[in-house]
Amino acid sequence: MQIVFLNSMEKREGGELIQGAQVWIGEEQGVWRMGWNELSSDEAGEILWYEGESWSEMLHVYRHRLSVKLGEGFRPVIDGIFHEKEDGKGKSALAQKLVFYSELHPNEALFLELSAWRRRRAAAERKAPYLIASNRLLRLISVFQPRTREELMQLPGMGEAKSAEYGPELLELTQQGERPYSFPLGWVEGTLDEEEFRSWLYKQKEVKYRVEMERYGLRRVLLESMAEGHGIEEMSRRSGLDRRETVELLEELEKDGYDLDALLMNELHELPEMEQAAIWQAYEELGDTFLKPVLQRVYGTDLPPESNVEKKYEQLRLIRIRFRRHCSSVQSAG
Repeated sequence: MQIVFLNSMEKREGGELIQGAQVWIGEEQGVWRMGWNELSSDEAGEILWYEGESWSEMLHVYRHRLSVKLGEGFRPVIDGIFHEKEDGKGKSALAQKLVFYSELHPNEALFLELSAWRRRRAAAERKAPYLIASNRLLRLISVFQPRTREELMQLPGMGEAKSAEYGPELLELTQQGERPYSFPLGWVEGTLDEEEFRSWLYKQKEVKYRVEMERYGLRRVLLESMAEGHGIEEMSRRSGLDRRETVELLEELEKDGYDLDALLMNELHELPEMEQAAIWQAYEELGDTFLKPVLQRVYGTDLPPESNVEKKYEQLRLIRIRFRRHCSSVQSAG
């Protein structure tokens, strides 16, 4: 096997080296292997992380597994092991440190009050709660307790529009009692242990890369199922996704250049040609960003109760895949 990548890792406590390791990638006759060796004075323990033919799949596994080890305190002898810009530097550094600080010093009582407010607003606006404010933003507000709109806007995730719409209500909740912190929040940076902060950053990567790895696995399931001639129903069964999630993932595959023609033809064969043409024309006139205006243009604003609205939305999404590919090919030709 030819080793194409190797980096040494170290885990230290109080400046003392307590554990060494190596992460490596090798290739032999088109098969990629990747592993982790933990080194000690008397032996080396090797763990195989990946063996297969897909470089892309291996890269997803590599990033996730490595972020776990970095979160445990291992550090590379040579930086750049993710082949991407390191976090914790530049403009985003203070924002990340504010989030880290808020997780170290939670204010659960105020966080619960803010969460209850968010539920009320979400119900009143008929929105998902996360569209009002994320848990991370509510934790920042609960810990730092801004008293003015200017202070509120210093928190990551609170922009001009959100502060204008929700600021007065949020500030009403943060006015109670004394607060232990002052604004501006630049002082936070000097209170954190840099090594603990780096480990926290790598744990954030672990979550991110795990989601990406799971997403990649689902894409592979859909591609294999499509190659075998299966439709959306079987794809949903194999992947564990519902039909809407499956179609949304198919939209991603189309954007990446995969040929979905056979699948689309099979799924839309029961939809009359005139209906498909009307949907296509609605996309031309209204654009393809929002589905509801297209649905109303083709079927009217008051669909009868027996109408399968979810099925119609699915068909709109499938035709939109064709429409977007057509528009893309026209732009390329022009």
